[in-house]
Amino acid sequence: MIGLAGCGRMGRPMLAALRDGGTGAIGFDVVDKGVGHIVGNVMAFAPRLETLFSVVRDAAETDALLFDKQNLIGTAPNLARIFICSTLSPHYVRDLRARIPDHITLIDAPMSGAQVAAENRALSFMLGGTSADIDDAIPLLALMGQHFHHMGDFGAGMQAKVLNNMLAAWHTAMTRLVLDWADATGLDQDKLLQLIHTSSGQNWLASGFDSIEFARDGYAPDNTIGILVKDVAAALDAAPEGADQALPRTIQDTIHALKPRP
Repeated sequence: MIGLAGCGRMGRPMLAALRDGGTGAIGFDVVDKGVGHIVGNVMAFAPRLETLFSVVRDAAETDALLFDKQNLIGTAPNLARIFICSTLSPHYVRDLRARIPDHITLIDAPMSGAQVAAENRALSFMLGGTSADIDDAIPLLALMGQHFHHMGDFGAGMQAKVLNNMLAAWHTAMTRLVLDWADATGLDQDKLLQLIHTSSGQNWLASGFDSIEFARDGYAPDNTIGILVKDVAAALDAAPEGADQALPRTIQDTIHALKPRP
């Protein structure tokens, strides 16, 4: 059985894509989703589980899922493959290899594209693992995405992801600042966004401002804007020795201060 844990903003449409692809995948979430194929009892999920997609929020929830409260490593006897799709510190991800039995294949497969890409089966995956394991995984990942970047050994996909998300955080912080300044100077938001899309300031958030579900949100610890702060922290945790961390920390502070836009 294929299972996906963490059926939230990203996980739920990913699960739908897997099921639409004929896999019969089952979801697990600690929050009752009111859907028959998403269970909240780990013992309705673990016994037949063979392939797991972990899309939980952070390292603490990953520990709970794999080792602690849900303990799938101990309660899923047929588990043979795990995809780590959450955005986590690359150090934490690489350390998982020593914590998980060798017979279980590990692939780090964080994704990019926001909820709109998950719903459109158009995610981009950054992958870490052996070439054979990645080749074997692509048909399954292709049910959910369109772009597959094999970055290297296990952990390399996550390293690429946190660097990518540091750029996404920068785009978010600066695009929102630019729009606030545009308001203050009387520029029309839509016209400015159209200009940015075809000019040197083009970036992912500005180009997708009307389709990215969190583009107008303010900061909250449990929303996607808050997750960007966490993702920059994951990148900082794996920063090269002696790297200048001033700019990433400024980005964190700027995002932390964001207020909702109408």
